[in-house]
Amino acid sequence: MHSHIHRLIIYLLMVAIGWAGENAKAAPPLVLTLSAKANGSEIQSALDNLPSGGEVLLSSGTYEISQPLLLRHNDIALRGSGLSTVLHLANHANCPVVILAPPMTQVKSPATHLLLADLLIDGNRQNQKVEFWKSAGDGSEINNNGIQIWNVNDATVDHVTCCRCRSGGLVTASVRRLQVSGFDSYDNQFDGLACYETEDSHFTNLHLHDNLGAGISLDLAFNHNFFTNSVLAGNDLGIFMRHSCNNVFQALTISKSHHHGVFMAQATVGRRLCPDTQCVGNDFQNLMVSDCGGKAFQVNDASCVNNEISGAKFIHNQGGLGQPTNQTLRVRELAQW
Repeated sequence: MHSHIHRLIIYLLMVAIGWAGENAKAAPPLVLTLSAKANGSEIQSALDNLPSGGEVLLSSGTYEISQPLLLRHNDIALRGSGLSTVLHLANHANCPVVILAPPMTQVKSPATHLLLADLLIDGNRQNQKVEFWKSAGDGSEINNNGIQIWNVNDATVDHVTCCRCRSGGLVTASVRRLQVSGFDSYDNQFDGLACYETEDSHFTNLHLHDNLGAGISLDLAFNHNFFTNSVLAGNDLGIFMRHSCNNVFQALTISKSHHHGVFMAQATVGRRLCPDTQCVGNDFQNLMVSDCGGKAFQVNDASCVNNEISGAKFIHNQGGLGQPTNQTLRVRELAQW
């Protein structure tokens, strides 16, 4: 009898231990909530001390930023409370506002699973003097951008606005499997979104408007990426692209570009074309381009081959499709007037 009770007690203890273990696994991630009284150093300290899966949540208010906020450890998040959470770059800080990257003093393995969400970044560009900030470990230049993502895999930027930055809004380099959704970028000195050495990433529901450079600028091995359901309005160029291959652009609306809606080219040094930097195999589906000061779609170099446009409309631009030869671009279902 006692042996049966003993075995029952052991069994119940084992069940209890297992139940506790399962509940420990299901415990919610740590969330540290900061108010607008917090300064940049306090936000950075909170980020650096998060455990894996943790999140810093910023309440509504304006946070003055004098040094970049760095997400440099894997599996952490910085989240605001919507557009009422403002990261404002201090006068003469001359630096990016947020950087997603591993420690940048030397080249290391990519950081992974970083999240930036639900806030507004004001780059205060009229009170910044220079564009360049510093070099990363691989020699990449990090400029005075709203968001810089460098050497990162599997990051997410969700419902973030970048405006008035001394360089670009969001800039990526050496990035894989990035997800950008609901991104608004305007009144930046250069591009709303600029991507270099970026692959297998998805950009959706972008609103890139009134930037002094391009709405989207793509270069240096921008390959196998996907854009959907986005609006580019009032930029100098809608899309500028070189050295970009096998990307899909679906349901983009480009309007009121000061120059071309889309400009596609091979990179040059002086007057010489750089080998293997042409745009190849890109697919534009259901593209709408209207009211641009240049051509709706300009292919600059005959080396940019196997690109395709299907289901496009070009309306009231200063020219429709421009290309060196009729064989450069495959066109299906293009309406223009």
